[in-house]
Amino acid sequence: MRPDIHPSYGPVVYQDQATGDAFLTRSTETSRETIEWSDGNTYPLIRVDMTAYSHPFWTGAQRVLDSAGQVEKFRRRYGSRAR
Repeated sequence: MRPDIHPSYGPVVYQDQATGDAFLTRSTETSRETIEWSDGNTYPLIRVDMTAYSHPFWTGAQRVLDSAGQVEKFRRRYGSRAR
């Protein structure tokens, strides 16, 4: 591989803007904003709109759509025509 073509890969903190929860992980993403973590070190802070802390699927607030009922309604209205 060619040297010096890959971005640096290091620890960063991602913070959910909706809940304020944060987690430390590794990434190539960087930021001018920093945060002091519980281990006493300072890491780049990346603010994101949604993480597993606020996503409806992971929080249990997901709505289930009745797609089968919609299909039956369509078939009653237009019938099931063979091609």
